[in-house]
Amino acid sequence: MSTSHDIKYKCPYCGRDFTITVYDSVNAQSDPDLRERSLSGDLFRHSCPHCKTDFMIQNPLVYSDPEKKFLIWLSNEEATDALASLAKPLDQQGYTLRRCGTIQEFTEKIQIFEDGVSDIVAELAKYDSFIEFIDSRNGNPADVTSVEYQKTEDGVMKINVRTDDKGLSFLIPTAMLEEEIRAQSDRYEAENTSFPRINSDWLISLFTESDGQA
Repeated sequence: MSTSHDIKYKCPYCGRDFTITVYDSVNAQSDPDLRERSLSGDLFRHSCPHCKTDFMIQNPLVYSDPEKKFLIWLSNEEATDALASLAKPLDQQGYTLRRCGTIQEFTEKIQIFEDGVSDIVAELAKYDSFIEFIDSRNGNPADVTSVEYQKTEDGVMKINVRTDDKGLSFLIPTAMLEEEIRAQSDRYEAENTSFPRINSDWLISLFTESDGQA
């Protein structure tokens, strides 16, 4: 089941106090409505009852999907002792355990795992799409505002590279990336029980370490 609690909050716009409900945990299987709100990011969107301004509040959250066997810890901090104690039994049950530092990472990670693909493959596909944008489209790295996973169908992953004035989509077959990961399993290994944060920074660190730049 999902859990929540109420907190007193001061509106960052009008400065008046009010009460909001924040979720400590979401179980996607037992609460499909909260799963939808998590995927859209609406779970973190609040509105001041006084000035009617909408804003986002990122609070620590444990999101679990028992059916698809993954658990995501949304936090800028390392996993708590209580959460870490759950890692080994969940790992033994076949869960994928991850930490996300931002709401954008969090919502994207849910979509990746719901599509049944590896987030390591997704990060490789995003990296390849970024390089393709720079090399083949005469793009400027500074113009890229985001590189986003969209979906995977029939072994092909769709990645969007966005700039301020346009966006380009890339279709990346996953089989080649999966083979690369298998061939270099030591490089791409992620310790599941430590709730690793698998994102673009993590991927880049793998290449800089191999080049002796760590």
